[in-house]
Amino acid sequence: MSPPEAASPPPPQGGAASGPAKPVPRRPLGSTVRYPRRALHGVLLLDKSLGWTSNDAVQKVKGLMRAEKVGHTGTLDPLATGLLPLCFGAATKFSQANLDADKRYVATLRLGERTSTGDGEGEVLERREVACDRAAVADACARFVGAIEQTPPMHSAIKHEGRALYEYARAGVQVERAARTVRLHRIDILEWQPPMLVIDVSCSKGTYIRTLAEDIGKALGCGATLAALRRTASGPVTLGAAVTIEALEAMPEAERDARLLPTDTLLADWPAVRLPDDEAGRFLTGLRRRVALGDAPHVRVYASSPVRQTGEPHPHAFLGTAHLTAGELIADRLLSPLEVQAASSQP
Repeated sequence: MSPPEAASPPPPQGGAASGPAKPVPRRPLGSTVRYPRRALHGVLLLDKSLGWTSNDAVQKVKGLMRAEKVGHTGTLDPLATGLLPLCFGAATKFSQANLDADKRYVATLRLGERTSTGDGEGEVLERREVACDRAAVADACARFVGAIEQTPPMHSAIKHEGRALYEYARAGVQVERAARTVRLHRIDILEWQPPMLVIDVSCSKGTYIRTLAEDIGKALGCGATLAALRRTASGPVTLGAAVTIEALEAMPEAERDARLLPTDTLLADWPAVRLPDDEAGRFLTGLRRRVALGDAPHVRVYASSPVRQTGEPHPHAFLGTAHLTAGELIADRLLSPLEVQAASSQP
């Protein structure tokens, strides 16, 4: 399914991120006039709708927000819906943390059917009778909890010699793929009404739910295909605070800006270190500091005193990420002083 045609963004209404409200005339139909881009910093939790590619969703939101720099933190297929965290400006420096984070999905499986793609988009290759009961389904799901080996499907975005595997698959070319170790933390049955099975899956990064569906079907002896998939969590963020593109389109600009979460949102489950102002300044230059926090693989670093912009106090200023070795705080990814100030001055 192709994504809906992108519509022109409504005229800006002002807001904290863009200064005082300034009337901007609505773009005439067919006009090539472009609205000026803005340097926004933060995270937007998007509830991606069916049919949109992740890149199309990014470009649409980028236009609606008039943002200079936006990126996503993990592809969702067009046939999947749900949580797609988008990073704006300085937040893009920390997107890898969410790419590496655990994920959670609600998956709907159709038992008794196998398709060429492992989902509803492919050609049906085989249909079988579904003779298993709930106990057999629960037992089959339990077999895949823990560390397992998965071979990425041909219809995936993994690159081989510069091209995505799905491009080879569409051309009828099979590419040898190495199996990967992934971890399924839990698989809970939400609904079982044969031949449809709905499961809640918590897993490590890199897990292919389409492949899991096929493997569960194989274990049950009847085959299975992925009928629907919805991502409900990614690292510390969940779908509950997400907004759809359609809802964003209906908002005035000030309300859209208010949906931006702080730059460090995707790191919320990391330990935090707060430095006095003088130490914070040295940290931003890349100098190592000693802190009494033991050793931690990843930490968030803040200035301990409030940052003030236009007279408004802010509880802290996010400086970047670091790790601790032998009590020394060693910088990993830092914001520039301008990014610290800009991110701290947004709502």
